[in-house]
Amino acid sequence: MDKYKKIATEIRKRIVRMHAKSRSSHIGSALSSVDILTVLYFGILKIDTKNPWAKKRDRFILSKGHAASALYAVLSLRGFFSEEILDEYCIDGGRLPGHSTMHCVPGVEVSTGSLGHGLSIGVGMAIAAKYDAFEYRIFVLLSDGECDEGSVWEASMFAAHRKLDNLIVIIDYNKLQAFGRTKEVVNLEALSDNWAAFGWEVKEIDGHNFSKIEDTLCRVPFKKNKPGLIIAHTIKGKGVSFMENRLEWHYKSPDKEQLEIALKELDSL
Repeated sequence: MDKYKKIATEIRKRIVRMHAKSRSSHIGSALSSVDILTVLYFGILKIDTKNPWAKKRDRFILSKGHAASALYAVLSLRGFFSEEILDEYCIDGGRLPGHSTMHCVPGVEVSTGSLGHGLSIGVGMAIAAKYDAFEYRIFVLLSDGECDEGSVWEASMFAAHRKLDNLIVIIDYNKLQAFGRTKEVVNLEALSDNWAAFGWEVKEIDGHNFSKIEDTLCRVPFKKNKPGLIIAHTIKGKGVSFMENRLEWHYKSPDKEQLEIALKELDSL
């Protein structure tokens, strides 16, 4: 899994540079999702950077759109657009909005950030694939706090009812959201049992273990006629010691000194 580690480290370095330059929020949320995105984009998704809108491509939806810097960093490293465009993240007149926005660059499938909408969009895509008899898969990355939204549960019921085994949801379970710890804001436990009760085939993994992530994603669909859910236990701010598991990095951006420290830590991984 050394190949994934090297890629993920480079993605994290790009993210911290983006946030330091733009002075924007949500760096912690972006860093927690990097290892999942790394395996998806460099090992799992059936995509073509030269033909990003191919009809039979796999689709990825970043429902937690506030973590857009992670998606942009991944897409740039994967070859969808040049690294220089990352300098335009979350600045006036820039091409990369602070929340992922459809077609701002190749590879961004839908506009997200109003939490709770991404799964519903993914359900629609999965139904369309079934109607068209196409075998592409739809992967949706949710935040844990997003599961406070009733729309998530409406979509989850409908997906199970329609037997959408081409739909895979991954929850970035870093256990922190905007105003506190998830269990204190709205306790989601027992999260696995709740999704299973709604008709999903559920797996639970370490969201920073590349082998576990790859092995689990390689086995989708988990069960015929059932949508799949992966609960990925992660750490907010993963990779930068002073950001890890700290609520304030939902909002803060690194200053010049903190950027230098973060890059040195990442170089030593």
